[in-house]
Amino acid sequence: MLITEDLLHYLWKFRLFERTELRTTDGEEIEIFSAGLAHTDGGPDFQNARIRIGDTTWAGNVELHVASSDWQRHGHQTDGAYENVILHVVYRDDAPLTLNDGRKVPTLKLQDRIPESLYNRYHQLIFSNQQFIPCEGTIVNVDSLTLRNWLTRVLVERLEKKSKTVLDALEQNRGDWEETFYHFLAANFGFKINALPFELLARSLPQHILGKHKNSALQTEALIFGQAGFLEDDVQDDYPRKLKEEYTFLRKKYQLTPVEKHLWKFLRLRPQNFPTVRLAQFAALISGSSHLFSKILDYKEVATLRNLFTGLQVNEYWQAHYRFDAESKPSAKNLGAGAIDNLLLNTVVLFLFSYGKQQQQQYFVSRSLQLLENLPAEQNTIIEEFVNLGVKLNTAFESQGLLELKNNYCNHKKCLQCGVGNKILKLA
Repeated sequence: MLITEDLLHYLWKFRLFERTELRTTDGEEIEIFSAGLAHTDGGPDFQNARIRIGDTTWAGNVELHVASSDWQRHGHQTDGAYENVILHVVYRDDAPLTLNDGRKVPTLKLQDRIPESLYNRYHQLIFSNQQFIPCEGTIVNVDSLTLRNWLTRVLVERLEKKSKTVLDALEQNRGDWEETFYHFLAANFGFKINALPFELLARSLPQHILGKHKNSALQTEALIFGQAGFLEDDVQDDYPRKLKEEYTFLRKKYQLTPVEKHLWKFLRLRPQNFPTVRLAQFAALISGSSHLFSKILDYKEVATLRNLFTGLQVNEYWQAHYRFDAESKPSAKNLGAGAIDNLLLNTVVLFLFSYGKQQQQQYFVSRSLQLLENLPAEQNTIIEEFVNLGVKLNTAFESQGLLELKNNYCNHKKCLQCGVGNKILKLA
């Protein structure tokens, strides 16, 4: 058998080895009352175990190794943290273990106690050459309740990791939630490919400056397009000339430095997604709303949240343009339903969760998860692969959980730390 320490940890934690007539390598009887708590920060693998060895019940730590000799190889003999180990659990016993004080540590050998069926399932998960995920042939056999519970856990893990970025930015913005939300919302208006220049734009143009001109759509548009670098060149049409005139004055007034225009990407984008169109929509949103984050906190219904981004009054110039000075066939330039759901998913959900965590208000955390339940599942190659394997999903709650599962468990073959992998290993 090809055994790893991860497998031994899993077997010990869930007591999935043959436990009849357990004895140490010296023949003393063993009874396990508690396997202890898994410990990953250095020191023995399990702490606070409670085990009877012979006639004595011990409370202390348990260390696991594939081979007994790994104790020396890992340098535990010089580490005082291992002096209170009450049991050494190994797959193969190839060397007696004696501590520096002369005490011999009892050893439990599991070499002949691992069920063959469990090992075969483990080997199939960890060592087979699957193309997408280790359990791609068996995930369909996992019951919906197990899958749902695990997706809930990994989804929260995903949001907690992302919320750290929000809270770090909040600290940089001196606790200003509105400004921080504005920065993240701008980045998400870039829809990945133009996220960086959008974020740089927001950082270069503080919200309080825009607030001074919220009653003038033209000045708001001038500030946004000017700071984006699109008014640095000569323009011909009347509308961009007016923007440039306004921006020239405002730039000097506020001592602004625009983003470099070359950062914006047009290549391989549909015209509807050109950064110029997204900037026009962003300007319409900023011009038509104030205290946006406060509204996010107040609005409870998904439909109401969607309405914040629906029907934005984009300047009529853009109805027949995708770029300055380049007329095109007339078309509406409103944000589509998919784009709005993307903003809700990647900005609103994240900020509700982060705010709830930072303020210690579970209400907003629950609202963030509820919002995910009311948004449709994303459509991308990873989600399509899961669907092809027979995984049923309908909501962004499920698709976000699956993305976290794939990226942080499946890709690293962390099947023994995964609720789905655990269930597969235990299947009869």
